[in-house]
Amino acid sequence: MGSFSALHWIVVVLVIVLLFGGGRISGLMGDVAKGIKSFKKGMADDEDDVAASAKPAQRLEQRNSATGDQATSRDEQKLDS
Repeated sequence: MGSFSALHWIVVVLVIVLLFGGGRISGLMGDVAKGIKSFKKGMADDEDDVAASAKPAQRLEQRNSATGDQATSRDEQKLDS
């Protein structure tokens, strides 16, 4: 019951080619290659999304100082009215 010899493997490959035909096997291998490429592209897209969402949030003091000037001018306009 040991391993098969090279002659056994040749016979198995010939039977598979006869049953499925050469065109089907090459088409199947092409589909497998497309699936692998699509999977790799999807994984790369996921890594890009994670990297983009991992940016640190803007600090509250920075946001207040940037919008504080606008708020002050609005308050001054209300007081003038």
